[in-house]
Amino acid sequence: MIKFGVVMFPGSNCDHDCFYAVQQFFSDQVDFIWHKSTDVHGYDCIVLPGGFSYGDYLRTGAIARFSPVMSEVKKFASAGKPVIGICNGFQILLESGLLPGAMLRNTSLRFICKYVHIKPVNFSTPFSKGLKKNEAIHIPVAHGEGNYYIDDEGLKKLQKNNQIVFQYCNERGIVSDDFNPNGSVANIAGICNEAGNVLGMMPHPERCCDPMLGSSDGKRIFESLLQSLNQRQTV
Repeated sequence: MIKFGVVMFPGSNCDHDCFYAVQQFFSDQVDFIWHKSTDVHGYDCIVLPGGFSYGDYLRTGAIARFSPVMSEVKKFASAGKPVIGICNGFQILLESGLLPGAMLRNTSLRFICKYVHIKPVNFSTPFSKGLKKNEAIHIPVAHGEGNYYIDDEGLKKLQKNNQIVFQYCNERGIVSDDFNPNGSVANIAGICNEAGNVLGMMPHPERCCDPMLGSSDGKRIFESLLQSLNQRQTV
């Protein structure tokens, strides 16, 4: 049985969304993990949800990186187990050094809350193996600081190591600055670490796992992850 853990920070507001998506559609084995916990033993995947951890004081994710649980998340990730950070969770992964780069304010200087399209461009991660080339995933974003930044040298390294997992695009899968909602470098919507087991993405797959929410495309990202975890358990 696959077991998920959803970390709760003070200010998290998508923790229940993630819990529901995993429990309702994929697994009954899902727990909340309080940010002060120092035990993540027994979990197969850890989710860092969206929200405003610690009120986003200083910078998004800057205080959450010091939560006791993050030391355990780092050990969990270094063991090759999958970690997914969504929106604020992505920001926390950046601040904690689990992923390279940083987040800036949206170029519009406004909070963005709408559906966009993203295109998978790396199919070797547990989160994207089940996706198709040239498809456009219909998915919501909700952030004020989602403008992913990395310098030219860092971007070249991401490209060389195939660490860019998702890019903003249109409904036909065309990647262009015209469809970039926040100004992210290279239209980046999600990246992974070099090992491929840690994913950070600004869009919210947990908010589009049911047609009643406007799209069920996000479900496929979780399905890809579950398929990878099931294969790992049978090896």
